[in-house]
Amino acid sequence: MDLAKPHLDVGLYTDRFDAVRRFYEGDLALPYEELLKAGRGVHQHRFGLRGAVLKVNDSRGPLEEAVTAFRGLVVVDPDAQSPRHRTDPDGLDLALVPVGHGGIRAVGVRWASTDPDRLGRLLADGFDAEGIEDGRWRIGETVVMVEHDPDVAVGPLRARGFRYLTVQVRDVRGEHERLLALGWHEGTAPVRLGDVAMISFVRDPDGGWVEVSQRASLTGPLPEA
Repeated sequence: MDLAKPHLDVGLYTDRFDAVRRFYEGDLALPYEELLKAGRGVHQHRFGLRGAVLKVNDSRGPLEEAVTAFRGLVVVDPDAQSPRHRTDPDGLDLALVPVGHGGIRAVGVRWASTDPDRLGRLLADGFDAEGIEDGRWRIGETVVMVEHDPDVAVGPLRARGFRYLTVQVRDVRGEHERLLALGWHEGTAPVRLGDVAMISFVRDPDGGWVEVSQRASLTGPLPEA
């Protein structure tokens, strides 16, 4: 995969943005970067996350609780001497860890799967993930920790909590088709969002959501719709 950025971005949905903002911007001191109007009653607030972007999608309407493949977030804290755990207002487990803890240099993601070996192969084949050890995979600078859960049945994209990851690429159409051929399932076909980005979604066999994004600020002018 031809990555346009060596970090995976983290996508949350919430219907209690004020509390979520206080947690990430106030308690964790993540820098606020920008607001994007995503449409369909959603404003996307973007925070810096150790080279990645924490995308908090603020829904005007109420959101449901639904199963997600993404069970936790691990963020490096240069001042940390040992791991400490926090829980965000929507219930996401977040660990702040010293640099290098568990091989993590920036951000780690806990990803649940009914078949960790299968998901590992899909990550390696689809995203050039490098196996570290004990179900850990490195994609660029992001570490994915695959956990076994025999009962994963992922719900819709638009629900409360940590719902998706974003990988930034240079050719969203080509990468989308390549991922489908490797065994990822289609979430949504590529669509152009004005002059900002062209995006698609793929899903793992349990339904976990991954956004594939070609962002003009990283790759230059977008292809025609």
